[in-house]
Amino acid sequence: MTIRSALAGDLETVVALTQATYAPYTALFGAPPIPVTEDYEPRIARGEVWLLERDGDLAGLLTLERHPDHAMIFSVAVAPEFQGKGLGIALLKHADEQTRLWDLPEVRLYTNARMERNIALYLAYGFHETGRRPNPYRPGWVLVDMTKAVDEITTA
Repeated sequence: MTIRSALAGDLETVVALTQATYAPYTALFGAPPIPVTEDYEPRIARGEVWLLERDGDLAGLLTLERHPDHAMIFSVAVAPEFQGKGLGIALLKHADEQTRLWDLPEVRLYTNARMERNIALYLAYGFHETGRRPNPYRPGWVLVDMTKAVDEITTA
């Protein structure tokens, strides 16, 4: 298993993996989650997208933004055929490592309140819920804000 920065030539596979990963939520919500509609070309150019490869296959990706006082996870996506193998945790650990390299104290993320399985994973990994708010881009959707200090010990 390796994690590397995405390159411009990876754009098509980043989009395809994101669509496949979020497809169950697109069906559940009746509309695609924000990561599915994102333009990843500028994110790749800024170095915000990391790819997890396993045995030569793209198995997952992490989109991580650097801010002055924290890192923000925009998306963690594991290809459906690789789910349940601990790769989401590997990507979260990479987010922690990158945040430490940037000398930032915490990682933040937000997720849809209906993504209960993801919320449970984030809580088990050491994130704490800091609040809920309406999604400004999708009326009726609720976002869950979460944070984790990078020096906290994780149990997942």
